[in-house]
Amino acid sequence: MIKSELVQKLAEQNPHLYQRDIEKVVNAILDTIADALAQGGRAEIRGFGSFAVKKRGARTGRNPRTGEAVAVSEKAVPVFKAGKEMRQRLNIPPRQTSKKVEPAATNINGFVDA
Repeated sequence: MIKSELVQKLAEQNPHLYQRDIEKVVNAILDTIADALAQGGRAEIRGFGSFAVKKRGARTGRNPRTGEAVAVSEKAVPVFKAGKEMRQRLNIPPRQTSKKVEPAATNINGFVDA
C-alpha cells in the first residue's frame, strides 16, 4: 500500500472528512515519525510497532562490477519492529481441516498391519 492508497482508504471509511484534510493528517503523522528518527529517538505506535534508528559502522565493501575494495562510511538506518498484536495478526494459525482417515493396510493374510 502506498500513501495515496492509504489516504483513499481512510477517505472511504470517513466520508464526512475531506480527502485533503485526511492527507494533511497522514503527512503530519509520517513527518512526526521522521522528525523523531532524525533526532535519534524512536516512535512507537501501540499494537502496530516501533520505529528506531540503528547505526551501521564503517566497513570495506566491494564494487560488484570491478571487484575492487571500496570504503563504505558509517550510516544511520531506520528499522521497524512489529508489535505483539501485529505479529499475532500476521501469524494466524491455519484452520483445522478434517484429516482423511485412511483405511488400515492389510497384509497378504488379511490381517491389519500395525
